[in-house]
Amino acid sequence: MSKLGATAVTLMLVAGCYRVPDKINPKVSYEVQDSHFKRLSSAFPNLSHTERNSDWGREMVIARAFAEELDLYRAISTYKRAEILVEVNSPRKQEIQYDMLLCYFLAKRYDEAVEAFEKSSLSNIDQSFPAHHDLLLILYECYRELDAPEKEARIMELIEKSYPETAEKLKVSRAIRTGNIETLKQISQGFHERSYLDELLDTYQTQKKSVAGAQALNAFIPGAGYLYIGQRKSALTAFLLNGLFIAAAYQFFHKGQIAAGIITTGFETGWYFGGIYGAGEEAKYYNERIYEREATTVLNDGKLFPVLMVQHGF
Repeated sequence: MSKLGATAVTLMLVAGCYRVPDKINPKVSYEVQDSHFKRLSSAFPNLSHTERNSDWGREMVIARAFAEELDLYRAISTYKRAEILVEVNSPRKQEIQYDMLLCYFLAKRYDEAVEAFEKSSLSNIDQSFPAHHDLLLILYECYRELDAPEKEARIMELIEKSYPETAEKLKVSRAIRTGNIETLKQISQGFHERSYLDELLDTYQTQKKSVAGAQALNAFIPGAGYLYIGQRKSALTAFLLNGLFIAAAYQFFHKGQIAAGIITTGFETGWYFGGIYGAGEEAKYYNERIYEREATTVLNDGKLFPVLMVQHGF
């Protein structure tokens, strides 16, 4: 094997030792607009004239007005007053509790949403409850966000049993939001025609950068990995720093200043291997940003965010 070949193999092995995982961890989020929920009707019957004029009814009317404007913190406070004032056995009590739960969910206060649910009487409801579908959807998303897989799985079982179409959409949603490429490929194969998943996967595969490639390039020429992903300033900085340390180390050893040469070589080693790892990390970050942009569009257009699957408003 030639010296050049041996060097290439050695650098590839070095890059492999510092390999960054190719799996992406996208952070796809949503922002709910009040116009969306204003288009959704309440799952519950309107308050009667007598109810509206009661103490709890007036509080509930105000709370709903706040909620419709997504002024969620004031809505929750007002709903709490309505819950205190309403009769214990009133069927409206569960409605108030559900509306509070929905407010917590929309405010992304998932832990408080779960706490409110567990303290309420909503755990005793069945499919006869007007907002049963939305309640299960909210609980599923809260447990997913709180990383409670057992509770999440239990809610998913209930959704699969009562609302199979929603369950399928949630599975697709989860795969997209977690960047599970293999699962998305499997799901896309189940469609008879080319789907939005194929568009997402094709766009991502076309535009993504190779994490291993970025690291290998940076192993051969410090800075080349950064240049590969379009970071010209970082590429120039890496190239110059590594070049200066190598030149300094050479001069120290050439002049017999062994200690200084060893120290400088130590610094250069850190810069060199750190650059390899950093190039991989930046390539992964680059891929995540590409995926997040495309996935957000798909999730919004297909209404695959759980919050967009909610069927009723306030």
